[in-house]
Amino acid sequence: MWPYWLMYFLPAFPALMTGRRPRHLNWLPWILLGAVFVLLVGYRYQVGGDWGTYLIHYDREIGASLTDPITSGDPGYVMLNRIMVQLDWDIYGVNLVSGLIFISGLIVFCRAQSRPWLAFTVAVPYLVIVVAMGYTRQSVALGFIFWALTYLERGRFVPYVLFIVAATLFHKTAIIMIPLGIFLYSKGWLLRIIAVALIGYGMWDALVAPEQEKLWNTYVEQQMQSEGARIRVLMNFVPAVFLLLNWKQWKRIYPNALLWLWMALGAIACVFLVGFASTAVDRIALYLTPLQVVVFARLPFLARNRIRPGTMVLLLILGYAAVLFVWLNYATHAVYWLPYQNALFN
Repeated sequence: MWPYWLMYFLPAFPALMTGRRPRHLNWLPWILLGAVFVLLVGYRYQVGGDWGTYLIHYDREIGASLTDPITSGDPGYVMLNRIMVQLDWDIYGVNLVSGLIFISGLIVFCRAQSRPWLAFTVAVPYLVIVVAMGYTRQSVALGFIFWALTYLERGRFVPYVLFIVAATLFHKTAIIMIPLGIFLYSKGWLLRIIAVALIGYGMWDALVAPEQEKLWNTYVEQQMQSEGARIRVLMNFVPAVFLLLNWKQWKRIYPNALLWLWMALGAIACVFLVGFASTAVDRIALYLTPLQVVVFARLPFLARNRIRPGTMVLLLILGYAAVLFVWLNYATHAVYWLPYQNALFN
């Protein structure tokens, strides 16, 4: 399991050594880090609980042309598989492109935070190791969502919507992120509401509506359960509480603070809904995990009058190291991630 610890400490060490984000952040270390992570994610071999399922998805597209109609599945992921079949890149091509989308989105998002290396460190145990290496379609959707949120914080509504649409093409559940585009402080809120409503309805009608009965039966009526959902929901709950406790300072310092308030409220709501349909809530809660990255990257500054920033950074790194240790050693499904294998070395 040492490759996972390597992935964790690669950003953790600079997080300990560096302070707040400088005005001009050097791209070179991030490009090198991104390349390492994309290779580790993209060329993984028999890693992740759904490895066999994704092989089936790939094999299903063998013989299909790019112009054949897509009758089931997520169109973005289906088309990616078809392209890789045409190029004969195998499942590794699919995973490499998926990893590139996820890691690039995560890096852009983290670089926008006050402590970029700490933000990336926080993301490694669950978002990178579990999600990017285990749930490919949702990881691509989340990669696009990271890009989208970066634009939304800058008040860029149109790029936000375009990236959310791209995310929805890879996993239908990403459609729940579209309404967040309303929560900007800039003018034109009525036009944004109309645009969000029209785009949301169009995406729902095209992608979700044909399978809504199947989704409801699977996630709710059949009480499909997701092991560990409560723990993952609680991991979002903690930063949500920190945000609420520091709300006055948060909204004074950070632009478009309202969107993070709504994400925090969503994370708190998930705590009460997880017992109703744990898998459905677990899927939704995944898109709220950027809250962990943002809040904990900003917490050393927000809590500076109570705890020294360096001490807070150390506590957060130790805390997420504990999360990774517990997951690797005690999680029910961690066996599907162990040992880590890479096609480049097999």
